[in-house]
Amino acid sequence: MEPIDSITDVLGQDGPIARHLKGFAPRAEQQHLAEAIFSTFEKGSVLIGEAGTGTGKTFAYLVPAILSGQRIIISTGTRHLQDQLFYSDLPLIKKALSSGVSTSLLKGRANYLCKHRLQRAMRNPALLDEKHQQHLRIIAEWARNTRTGDIAEVMNVPEDSMAWSFIVSNIEFCSKHEFEDLEDCYVHHARKRAQESDIVVINHHLLSADLALKEQGFGELLPSANAFVIDEAHQLPDIAAQFFGHKFSSRQILDLARDTVGEQLHEAPDMRELRDLAQELETGIRHFRLAFAIEPGRDAWVTVKDTAAIERELERLTILLGSLEEALAEGSTRGKGLESCHKRASQHAETLKRFVENPADGEYVHWYETFRNGFSLNMTPMTVATPFQKAMEAMTSSWVFTSATLAVGGDFSHFSSQLGLEDCRELQVDSPFDYRHNALLYLPEGLPEPQHATYTSAIVEKIKPVLEASQGRAFLLFTSYRALHEAERLLEGQVDFPILVQGQMPKRELIEAFQAVGNAVLLGTSSFWEGVDVRGDALSLVVIDKLPFGSPGDPVMSARIDHMKQAGGNPFFEFQMPQAAIALKQGVGRLIRDVTDRGVLMLCDPRIRSRHYGEVFITSLPPMPITRDLDEVQEFYQLENVALDEDIAES
Repeated sequence: MEPIDSITDVLGQDGPIARHLKGFAPRAEQQHLAEAIFSTFEKGSVLIGEAGTGTGKTFAYLVPAILSGQRIIISTGTRHLQDQLFYSDLPLIKKALSSGVSTSLLKGRANYLCKHRLQRAMRNPALLDEKHQQHLRIIAEWARNTRTGDIAEVMNVPEDSMAWSFIVSNIEFCSKHEFEDLEDCYVHHARKRAQESDIVVINHHLLSADLALKEQGFGELLPSANAFVIDEAHQLPDIAAQFFGHKFSSRQILDLARDTVGEQLHEAPDMRELRDLAQELETGIRHFRLAFAIEPGRDAWVTVKDTAAIERELERLTILLGSLEEALAEGSTRGKGLESCHKRASQHAETLKRFVENPADGEYVHWYETFRNGFSLNMTPMTVATPFQKAMEAMTSSWVFTSATLAVGGDFSHFSSQLGLEDCRELQVDSPFDYRHNALLYLPEGLPEPQHATYTSAIVEKIKPVLEASQGRAFLLFTSYRALHEAERLLEGQVDFPILVQGQMPKRELIEAFQAVGNAVLLGTSSFWEGVDVRGDALSLVVIDKLPFGSPGDPVMSARIDHMKQAGGNPFFEFQMPQAAIALKQGVGRLIRDVTDRGVLMLCDPRIRSRHYGEVFITSLPPMPITRDLDEVQEFYQLENVALDEDIAES
């Protein structure tokens, strides 16, 4: 590795990154963030760093991580970002720095093939229908050549295929393997590589699972590290809540029933009663789901727990699970598979008992969610601050939390309080993009309040002339599916641009189609508010229908609001508004993705001007000119078209 004077030099005009990476542009904001991160590693401290869109925060933490000489764990928000970081960004920086640091990729157990489970599934293909048997054959062909066992390598089997649940590693099945079986285990090899690596790339789900185990005093999933870098850190509080809580779901029980049948056939073919009890439990699960409302939804458990149908089917389900647990206790001596099934049945029975017996303990929010064919009973902690801090204190590591959306009006207290972070450095670096010249914030006038029945039809009328001015090339982002589908109906046949709608095809394919068409209008909800990167002329307008306040009907949010009120707090200003401001910043971040991008942000919600809190939302956004005049929007696009024509002429 070449000698360097400072992190700033590495990321500077004459540094190794600029010399080796075509198109790299030094940014003062990136250098400032990188220096702060390197200092955090050296001091063993905690940093919360917001990096505006275009800062290049990935390079800003990869360069210090590689140069620190420490063991670093980097956690990303999704598996897709995890793969991009490991297979693209990290090799680029390593090569530019001529670094020999060792790196590894580590995902949760369910992302890896289990050869034992695949062999068992191939012996019993009748457990799947014809379509999923074909998926199983594709997986088996891939399994002959894979080196990692990472199921992300399989591109032609859908993520939601039932075949995956039969062949991926799971703790219940795999915990029964003897030590000598580990030589064939992809999870074991991935963890072994992680233990030996200087930099390990993980995701928030795996990080949260590991921290939850540490907080409970159990073992660990991750290797020890000198420092943790948490990218897309704004997602961490909600993901951590899943792992510091408890869940009893139809999928867990159906998996248990299916595995019981498989293990009974293999280890105790004479114990037919196990198969009968497993099938009865499957029936009990279906009946319990039918006891809820027909339409999928979610609500507090207290709203349904005393209804006759729920009480009846819950009692039946408890008895059926108990009966299977007893039978498995007897069969557990026949083989490790049935022994594992017995442990799972006992754990599920204990979780169900805990959920039912104390639904108002004040520590957890007890709520349910129903799907088309299933359900989950959930215990979500009222806050993860205390257990998260306890888990952090168990490790002597430095921590970096970074994202484009952590501060609200320059204040980080909302994020830090969610995780119980204290005594930490806070840093906010603005986007290097020229929003003042390349963007325009349009706040249309004359709209009704968002709760009005005619609101969506009114905003669609306001959107149409803007779409004409932008010539399509737009994201229309909605806070509900109801509004999305109403807007879709109202726009049909009313604009001359292709309309793409969330759900028509997988998200990745939808974005590819949007970019390929060049003048499309894409309608999306929450999943399109972040993690979508469309650069260039295909996107020049982002419309947001409402300020993205969380639904007060959501059981977890409702319980947390009540909890804060009882503690004498102000949940709107301390919780609901900061959450909405961060979500809005994510949506706005779709507009300008490169230095040459130009576009209009159209915020339809009149509360941005009519309510005193609207200024907080405005000051949380990148600085850009604001207009309420449609003529100015049309003039903006006329100037953009002139600029485009000049660029074409020059090329």
